[in-house]
Amino acid sequence: RFLFILIGSLVFLNSCHLVSNKNGSSGKDDSGLYLIETSFGQMKIKLYDQTPLHKANFDSLVSAKYYDGMLFHRIIKGFMVQGGDPDSKTATAGQALGTGGPGYTIPAEFVDSLIHKKGVLAAARQGDQANPTKASSGSQFYVVQGKTVSPEELSQMEKMINNTKRQQLGYALFNAPENKEIKDQVVYHQSLRNADSVSHYASKIEAMLNDTFPTVEFSYSEKAKLAYTSVGGTPQLDGSYTVFGEITEGLNVLDSIAKVSVDPRNRPEEDLKMTIKKL
Repeated sequence: RFLFILIGSLVFLNSCHLVSNKNGSSGKDDSGLYLIETSFGQMKIKLYDQTPLHKANFDSLVSAKYYDGMLFHRIIKGFMVQGGDPDSKTATAGQALGTGGPGYTIPAEFVDSLIHKKGVLAAARQGDQANPTKASSGSQFYVVQGKTVSPEELSQMEKMINNTKRQQLGYALFNAPENKEIKDQVVYHQSLRNADSVSHYASKIEAMLNDTFPTVEFSYSEKAKLAYTSVGGTPQLDGSYTVFGEITEGLNVLDSIAKVSVDPRNRPEEDLKMTIKKL
């Protein structure tokens, strides 16, 4: 329920903010085609026009050779491979990675038709408690390997996505200027640890949510269902992490990378570097 998640995350709302990307895109070439080079081979990727903020940011970083020499620092077979931490360029053996970035985040760009099928690129991010708006890391991304799922599993995923969308709408209402008085009361009583009063005022937001958005009806298209049941992916991440591109050539390279030996932190035991070029 939105109410309980709202109360539990309240302490983080005032400190959570988005830092806009100051780099910008050159705008000279909008093909959206890039090449990720690794010791296992090359993966050609195409970025989506439906996620312009992520596309422009990625283009800017690639143009600056930001990713060159970074590691795929987290690999989980049957799930995904992750990279984009600048700290990985100088990391020592066994060093924990995954918290580095360029110093800004990118607002989430959720598009229902852009799903976590095998081979897509998606933005990593901080967890929901510290990041209720689900803003993306400025540089870290992952490539989905995933696995095939059943129609029954997809049905459960649809329910989860609808719940997530409802929570997002609730946060939007909570932070709307016209509801500032209610928000201030929630914050005030939360600081006093007055649970009954917090629940009272937060319930007003939930009532508004029920009136404004009585139902949230997301369902997978037949094309998406076919992709998940035949090729595979990670549908449990849909609606929570921004998908902004996909591999058009080189899925076999992704599968090879996913097989490498990793340590207890899922970091490859042998460094696996990347270079990304614009095509």
